[in-house]
Parts: sequence; structure tokens; C-alpha cells
Amino acid sequence: MEPVTEPRSRRRMSGRERREQLIRISRTLFAEKGFDGTSIEEIAATAQVSKPVVYEHFGGKEGVYAVVVDREMQKLLGMITSALAASHSLIKLERAALALLQYIEESSEGFRILVRDSHAASGTGTFASLISEIASQVEDVLADEFAGRGYDPKLAPMYAQMLVGMVALTGQWWLDVRKPGREEVAAHLVNLAWNGLTGLNPSPVISVATRNQAAAAAKPRVSDKDLREFEKAREKELKEAEKLRQRELRDAEKARVRELKERERLLKEAEKAREREEKIRQREARLAERAARLEQAEQPE
Repeated sequence: MEPVTEPRSRRRMSGRERREQLIRISRTLFAEKGFDGTSIEEIAATAQVSKPVVYEHFGGKEGVYAVVVDREMQKLLGMITSALAASHSLIKLERAALALLQYIEESSEGFRILVRDSHAASGTGTFASLISEIASQVEDVLADEFAGRGYDPKLAPMYAQMLVGMVALTGQWWLDVRKPGREEVAAHLVNLAWNGLTGLNPSPVISVATRNQAAAAAKPRVSDKDLREFEKAREKELKEAEKLRQRELRDAEKARVRELKERERLLKEAEKAREREEKIRQREARLAERAARLEQAEQPE
């Protein structure tokens, strides 16, 4: 990746902006090269900053990797959780499959990071833990469905792992091939999961309810609730920015105090060095004077 050059006239980034820039750059590098193939030097060089800047924000490569993984997991989990809020189990399954495929399509770099590495720096094992978290939500849906159909609800966790694993592995395959389209892939996934091999529909399609929901989600729409949530988020962001600014001011003041103390220490050391030099000079002068007197005393009269 080539470093992104910025005009000299552009204002200096705030701490928050620099942090977000480093996260974006690291996300791309981790997706391309994995955790082990990415270095702090490369992250810093691409952002056109020194390595200490990266260490200051994240403590090291492990820190920025953990932030990137956590953001991607929360984004995907949020989409899946929203899909599972539908009323009918078939609609839940359709929307959950579509949500995963949509995430893969729109956040390919993030999905590559989740499925590529299972590094200890992620804290939880990335893809395996992601599947486990999604499965824990799906098992509640399946438990209700099993109870309603007379099946043993205790089997729901096992079936949840089967179902989520099938969808997740299909998503890994589709990440590179991208054919057929995501709606068609989701329809076939649901066809197998819902109907089973013996009842497969030869031409499955996504239900009208799911298609309408997906189309509505694609349209820009701002409700009063969305506005309130936006305002809350904006207010929270401003508070965090102010906290960050105050912290930067405190850090700057501490740095200034440290600098003054260091300067004072250097001045004291210089003064002591001058005093030592003066003492040495005086001692040498006394020795020279004494030598001169001895020389005069030894000369014959």
C-alpha cells in the first residue's frame, strides 16, 4: 500500500482523528497480509507518522489488531441480531443469511480479517468465537421453534452450531467467488436449512417480506427515533472529544513540567561542572606556584 500524502496546508489531525486513521490503515493491511505479515513500521509508514505515535495510541500491533477485530465483530453481530428480530422463523433465517452476505459484500476487508487469523491478540479467537456468539442467539430461536413443533429444545444448541456453521462457511466461499448474487445464495441456504435435502425447492427465492425489508433498509430514511439516537451519539462523541482534549492538555502540561525539571537538572549539572573545573584550575594554580617556589629555593645564590 502506498502512503497517503496530504497537502501541507491541511490542518493537523486531532488525537481522535489520528487514531481512526491508524485503525483504517491497519484494517486494510491486516486484511491483505494478516497479523503476522503486518508490522508496526508499515502501519506507521503508511500513515506517515513515527512508530511511537502508533505505540502511544494502541500500545503495539496487538492493541490495534484487537480494536479492528472487535469493531468488525460488533458490526456483524449487530446486523445478525437485527435480522433475528423478525417474527417468523423462516424470515429470521432469510434475513440472518442476507445480513451475513451483505456484511461480506460491504465489508470484505473486515470479514477477511475475521476468517483469516485466529491470533491471540484478538482476545477471543475471532471467527470461532464469532460463530459461537451468533449460535448462542440462534439457539434461542430454534428452542422456541422446537418446543412449538414437539421437538426436544435441549437439542437447539447443537442445531444452532450446525446452522450457523453452514451459513458461515458458505460465506467464506462466497467471499471470493461472489456468484451467484447474495439474494440467490441466501435463498439456497434457506432452502437447504428449512426444507432439508429431501424437500429441496428446485427454484428457491427469498420471500417478499424479506425482499421488501431489504429494499426499505437501502432507502435513506430518518425517523424521530433515529434523530434522537444520532443526537445522543453526537453528544457522546463530543464529550469523548472533550475528554480527549483535556487529557491531551494534561499530558502536554506534564511534558512541559518534565522539560522544565530536566532543564533545571542540566543547569545544576553544568554549574557543578563549572565549580569542579574552577577547583581544578585553582588547585593547578597552587601547584604551579608551589613548584615555582621550590625551583627558586633550589637555585644557588
